[in-house]
Amino acid sequence: MNDYVAPLTKPDTQWRQQLSKLEYHVLREAGTEMPFTGEYTDTEDEGIYECRGCGAELFRSAEKFHSHCGWPSFFAPLAEERVRYLEDRSIPGRPRIEVRCMNCDGHLGHVFEGEGYDTPTDQRYCINSVSLRLRRA
Repeated sequence: MNDYVAPLTKPDTQWRQQLSKLEYHVLREAGTEMPFTGEYTDTEDEGIYECRGCGAELFRSAEKFHSHCGWPSFFAPLAEERVRYLEDRSIPGRPRIEVRCMNCDGHLGHVFEGEGYDTPTDQRYCINSVSLRLRRA
């Protein structure tokens, strides 16, 4: 995973104790939850979405939109320095950009550009619900 070292590091045993099996699979193993099953897919409540792994503030509800893709979608992170990006070539012929929490290096999802969504950035951050926790306003 490149030479990046997250500010917050824990031994694998601590991550496994802290996170459920699905949370661990997504955040620590770059897994994906099943589409249309996450608790925040259709949520319209106002607040800040935090990383479920470390509590870092990552996204605002003001940037969330309905993309009907099966996962919560945002058109921008709360701030660029809150996330980091990695090239993901795990699916042959379909390169993607992976989005990770800058603080704990937890896998969040992927960002896609130029899909024709009517958003200020023309981006869709497709984020796993299980990697987030909503702190309601």
